[in-house]
Amino acid sequence: MTTLLLTHPACLAHDTGFGHPEQPARLRAIERALAAKDFSGLQREKAPLAELAAIERLHPEAYVAKIKAGIPKELHNSLDPDTVVSPGSWEAVLRATGAATRAVDQVMAGTADNAFCAVRPPGHHAEPSRAMGFCLFNCIGVAALHARAVHGASRVAVVDFDVHHGNGTQAAFWNDKDLFYGSTHQMPLFPGTGAKDETGVGNIWNAPLAPGDDGENFRSAFSTRIMPALNAFAPDFLLVSAGFDAHVKDPLAQLRLQEDDFAWVTETLLEAAAKHSGGRLVSVLEGGYDLDALASSTAVHVRTLMGA
Repeated sequence: MTTLLLTHPACLAHDTGFGHPEQPARLRAIERALAAKDFSGLQREKAPLAELAAIERLHPEAYVAKIKAGIPKELHNSLDPDTVVSPGSWEAVLRATGAATRAVDQVMAGTADNAFCAVRPPGHHAEPSRAMGFCLFNCIGVAALHARAVHGASRVAVVDFDVHHGNGTQAAFWNDKDLFYGSTHQMPLFPGTGAKDETGVGNIWNAPLAPGDDGENFRSAFSTRIMPALNAFAPDFLLVSAGFDAHVKDPLAQLRLQEDDFAWVTETLLEAAAKHSGGRLVSVLEGGYDLDALASSTAVHVRTLMGA
């Protein structure tokens, strides 16, 4: 199996300021981990710039223009109390979104069997007309709409195991029965969405976890709530919002997952992709704020993708 890794140095130039948890060091930690010898088989590409037309399938043109206008010429600008941009943020978010759409292109073309996008800023909190939670554009949602518009995928699923609920992806998919969103996440926690009774048009499946829940609780919720719904939906393309902040060492939440839990969920999703979508799967980095845990968890995730 061929796994494609997409990233770009421009993603390091998104400077969120001193002490911000969503920092360039996150990508550097992942780069070091994936430089190890057992990742030599990765197919590696630099992420292209996303086309604005692709982004505007999800985000209104006026919103895209507003984000661009909010990028400062120097220092920083806060779009909200959590979401900070710098002069390098515009290219970074275009590369992040471009990585996701390029990954879809390459997997659809058969050039790679699956792909992982090591990019920042993350995206799953970005609603169609609102930046929030460190996120500017919803990369995974843009990739889903790209798979449908460009490649004719009729049923596209996003599964999200970040510790925070992907309110932006849920909002973008809410009224579309041919898009599926399934999420495990801690609740209560930012952003406050993700209750079981948030169901869209029957296409939204949330499996909230309590603070202190461990891998056994996670696997149970995933197996009994997310996977039956995903299998019933039977996607012809599967996307993954891969956040590693449910790790026990992460400072922003209180779940207690370990590396073997991320290996398990990756393998479970690969099995679903093999069953429904010809193995086609694209994973995009979301959260993960303890640098060592992020590096080791990403390494396990990518190693599992490579062993598919």
